[in-house]
Amino acid sequence: MDFAYTVAGFAVGAIVGLTGVGGGSLMTPLLVLLFGIHPSVAVGTDLLYAAITKTGGTLAHGLKGTVDWTVTRRLATGSIPASIATLLLVGKFAPGGIDGAAGLIKVALGFALLLTAVALIFRKQIQAYAVRRFGGQPNPARTARLTVLTGAVLGVLVTISSVGAGALGVTALFFLYPRMPALRIVGSDIAHAVPLTLVAGTGHWMLGSVDWFLLGSLIVGSLPGIWIGSHISTKVPDRVLRPILATMLALVGAKLVSQ
Repeated sequence: MDFAYTVAGFAVGAIVGLTGVGGGSLMTPLLVLLFGIHPSVAVGTDLLYAAITKTGGTLAHGLKGTVDWTVTRRLATGSIPASIATLLLVGKFAPGGIDGAAGLIKVALGFALLLTAVALIFRKQIQAYAVRRFGGQPNPARTARLTVLTGAVLGVLVTISSVGAGALGVTALFFLYPRMPALRIVGSDIAHAVPLTLVAGTGHWMLGSVDWFLLGSLIVGSLPGIWIGSHISTKVPDRVLRPILATMLALVGAKLVSQ
């Protein structure tokens, strides 16, 4: 077990516990840029890492009753087929299969990080706009269709880059369901991330882009990191953490896009 990977898992887990932002926004670029892991292996490994670590969060939210399973099902209706289709298309048509899609993955990851940074900074403004624009006259049928479409977009993005199921998913749900309590939106988003990352991660494993040794090292470090971060999160102002994290993600995303 590589101690450096374990330390990286601990650091990312602590930040996830502090901010609630999905580990894919941090872990995948860290593996690619700092450790030189092949992009497809970094994405595939991180997807299974996310599926394992977010299962506990889903159980906790489920027991508290803070998961809207209708919303989760709508998202999965779009994301799971989109993820499978993306894996099939990349595996069949990308030169060299999933390993040959390194350039595409880097660019997709970069744009996903930039979108995540925007979502972190402007989440409250997006939610306020949604309340003003749609809060008074909800259209259940339109909302249901847009939720499935959002799931499809997240399915493609998460499968290629492992980023999007966290901040982007939550921001989209705030926009689609402006009257829903924030905790219920977060719980529904986490619950949706588990089957999506599991399907996408399994697909990457079948295509040969999962490093099980790396996965084990990351999980060993991340579990105590998430626990510690969650316990000290009340002592660190969110208004301080999110702009710093958004700036970091924007810089990393710009570097990946420009490479």
